[in-house]
Amino acid sequence: MSVTTLGTAVSPVLPEAARGAPACPLCEADGGTLVWRGERLRVIRADEAGFPAFYRVVWGAHVAELSDLSDADRAHCLAAVCAVERALRSHLQPAKINLAALGNMVPHLHWHVIARFAWDSHFPAPVWAAALRERVPEHEAQVVARLPAAEKAMAEALGRLG
Repeated sequence: MSVTTLGTAVSPVLPEAARGAPACPLCEADGGTLVWRGERLRVIRADEAGFPAFYRVVWGAHVAELSDLSDADRAHCLAAVCAVERALRSHLQPAKINLAALGNMVPHLHWHVIARFAWDSHFPAPVWAAALRERVPEHEAQVVARLPAAEKAMAEALGRLG
């Protein structure tokens, strides 16, 4: 059964943490503001300055790569990434959605789903590059104001995935 939680930071107790596996920040805590949690994954909004619509789809079990998942779990993970992307596109109308599953610093499977705007400080460069211009707080605040509706749509779509 899926559990939907909007805006609540909850630290799950995952089996990997209980077994004394090496410290993993995504096993020990949600990694941001929890938007939705299901049986296999969760979606969080990351606190990334200048990027108000920066989300992560975090796989619940501690695996490093997408290919570590079964075919069914891999399909579920990618369907969740698409659900987050669709909600952001529908409610925020960004110039682009950036998707990334780097995991170089935290080798726990998670996808970055980031709504990008032509006015953002780094666009069109990656969010991890050097800034190209000053931030525009007014534009960021407008995006923040639309996040509750986007997150509600995300949670509803994710809940339908089962």
